[in-house]
Amino acid sequence: MDAIPETAEITVKPLALDRLYRPADLSRLAFATTADLEPIDGLVGQARAAEAIDFGTRVEHPGFNLFVIGPQGARMQDAVKALLVAQAATKPRPNDWVYVNNFTDPERPIAIELPPGRARAFQQAMHELIDDLQSALPAVFQSEDYQTRRGAIDEAFQRKQAEAFAALREKAGTQDIGILRTPLGFALAPVKEGQVVPPDEFATWPEARRQAVQAAIATLEKDLEHIVHQIPKWEKQRRDEVRELNRETAKFAVDQQIDEAKADFTDIARVTRHIETVRADLVENVAMFVAKGEEGEEGVDELRPGTPFDRYEVNILVTQDGREPGVPIIEELHPTLGNLIGRIEYLSRRGVLTTNFRLVKAGALHRANGGYLLLDARAVLMEPFSWTALKRTLRRGEIAIEDISRFIGLTSTASLEPDPIPLKVKVVLFGDRLLYFLLAAYDPELGEHFKVLADFENDLARTPETEAILARLVAGIAGRNGLRPFDRDAVALVLEHAARLADHAGKLSLVVEQLREVLIEADFCARDAAREVVARSDVESALAARIRRAARIRDRAQEVILEKVALIDTAGTHVGQVNGLSVTELGGFAFGRPTRITCRVRPGSGKVVDIEREVELGGPVHSKGVLILSGFLAGHYALDTPMSLFASLVFEQSYAGVEGDSASSAELYALLSALAEAPLRQDLAVTGSVNQHGAIQAIGGVNEKIEGFFDICRARGLTGTQGVLIPEANVQHLMLRADVIAACEAGSFAIYPVATIDDGIALLSGRAAGRRATDGRYPPDSLNGQVEARLRAFASIRRDFARQGGKDTGP
Repeated sequence: MDAIPETAEITVKPLALDRLYRPADLSRLAFATTADLEPIDGLVGQARAAEAIDFGTRVEHPGFNLFVIGPQGARMQDAVKALLVAQAATKPRPNDWVYVNNFTDPERPIAIELPPGRARAFQQAMHELIDDLQSALPAVFQSEDYQTRRGAIDEAFQRKQAEAFAALREKAGTQDIGILRTPLGFALAPVKEGQVVPPDEFATWPEARRQAVQAAIATLEKDLEHIVHQIPKWEKQRRDEVRELNRETAKFAVDQQIDEAKADFTDIARVTRHIETVRADLVENVAMFVAKGEEGEEGVDELRPGTPFDRYEVNILVTQDGREPGVPIIEELHPTLGNLIGRIEYLSRRGVLTTNFRLVKAGALHRANGGYLLLDARAVLMEPFSWTALKRTLRRGEIAIEDISRFIGLTSTASLEPDPIPLKVKVVLFGDRLLYFLLAAYDPELGEHFKVLADFENDLARTPETEAILARLVAGIAGRNGLRPFDRDAVALVLEHAARLADHAGKLSLVVEQLREVLIEADFCARDAAREVVARSDVESALAARIRRAARIRDRAQEVILEKVALIDTAGTHVGQVNGLSVTELGGFAFGRPTRITCRVRPGSGKVVDIEREVELGGPVHSKGVLILSGFLAGHYALDTPMSLFASLVFEQSYAGVEGDSASSAELYALLSALAEAPLRQDLAVTGSVNQHGAIQAIGGVNEKIEGFFDICRARGLTGTQGVLIPEANVQHLMLRADVIAACEAGSFAIYPVATIDDGIALLSGRAAGRRATDGRYPPDSLNGQVEARLRAFASIRRDFARQGGKDTGP
């Protein structure tokens, strides 16, 4: 059958101007400036996330903590905090927590829970108690009654000791023996007429007399030894009597003060028990309060931090005194282990690190207990031990303060083990999506503790209604940041920029921080121009300045093209060569640039070589796109003939990695051109991926790619034939710069939507691609027909080579 006749008519037409840019529609709002609008805050366009946050904050069961994810700059923390404030105000305030001394085991401070706002009163009561006792107890012990009773005890001791020595001295005197006090103690010696007999004289005495005296001295020495042994017992008896007197006196002085301190806390059993313990310890350690102490009791607790009276103070860990009604909302920006679960501090005294219960400090979990704790997930993961400690605390349901120095062996000093505190808190983690998905994949405990996911949208559908909402959001941002009002046209341009940020003409970006930055810079431009209202020109100036500040690398890349260091043609035709487009993003600034893609072909074993992949400069997605070309060729041409092709594809002058498949259509155009030996227009650039059936698929960064090629063409001079081929599916994403639109309106530049490879190759080559006739053949003069003929010729060459006995070792 005859082939379907072909025509060289190009069916792809340039896009109309209204498809290149979608202006804002503010018809739903009647306002002159943002000062006339009712501002809107909170979760705009985040119904899904708001529902998740509402559920996560109201469910009471363990493990239903929140993980909030979304784009960087969405100000998720501010939005979530605004929701939590309303809920927090409706809940009762949590209880206070204090630490007090454990008199039985000082290394294990005791935690006491008090009703909200009562901790400060408890601390003050104990402080006043000790302060009063420091004055009252010395006065009681200096009173006449105490001194009299103390004197009686001392006098009884001295009398008992004196009487024992007097009786011994009298007994010795009847035997002419005297008792002498020497530096080494007591001694017995014979006396004569009241004088000690010298040793020389004693030696002249008769032997019998000497023996009688020595026998008497031996007997008296036993009596003296008995008395000396009795003295410590009498001393202990005296001390016991003094101690009992001190207890009785101290109890008399302390009881009234203690009872007054207890009076305000009779409803809190733990507090009253602690005060009773304090009463017992005060009675036992009254010497600390009295200037005149026993020698063995001086310096009690000498090595403790502060004064010895610290033991009776109260360490307030968390109090609701002075806070607004409702539960706390705590955001911890630096979640180290100590900042998260609390820490134990130390004091250096005489070269020794010491601590006590007053140096136990609260962490964010203590302060948020009963309410909400907001944490940045990346910050928690970056701090050693914090992520593990957070999960352990949530699993245990109590906060146990752990000393990091004991984990890593930095110190061997004695530390504390404070009582753990029961935990009831809702933890809200914030992070980006990649971090969440990585944690979900590699940490199985994530789902145990963070069961509720709140995923913030990047954008929302663009309708007159949503544009009106975003205009009110702009008014709210301007008001909160103290900016000048924005006029109607300025707001319109901000909304159009939001669509550009969303990479979609039919959507509006919800990345609030990016919009806020533009508003602040536009306000700055208006201030420099001495305007009280921000105009559209101020927003334009701000956007242009943002690009100019970040565009140094883009300008250098364009410069090397214009200087023909990097070879890019914008006129003429060439076989096997096409202008591909890529996007580079550095530091948040993205720009497009053209890249020459070339192809060479010859007979071979059916292999399409991607040079980028061979030298390991091509990423996996790029390599996949090249492999798809082989599938396209095999399914479209010479179906009854083995593929006998060797083709090499390369991004010329590419010295860095290449990733993505957005240039796969351009590579296929270059391959088809090389096979058909059909020149391609160099005044056109191409972007878009392709599948095995030849359909052109959407890509990212279409606006930047078009503008990148346009900038080169404009710098060299627009000819009226230049343009860019984009996937038809990307037309909805177009929000091009004003200068590109102006050039298209003047007929100096064009944007072509392409749906298939056949459409694109016809536009690039100026020749019809051709369709198979009913006999299954392409028209011989069509581009597809010439490609198929070339492939059959390659197969024939390879068969002839094989018949001649050649060994196929080629590519």
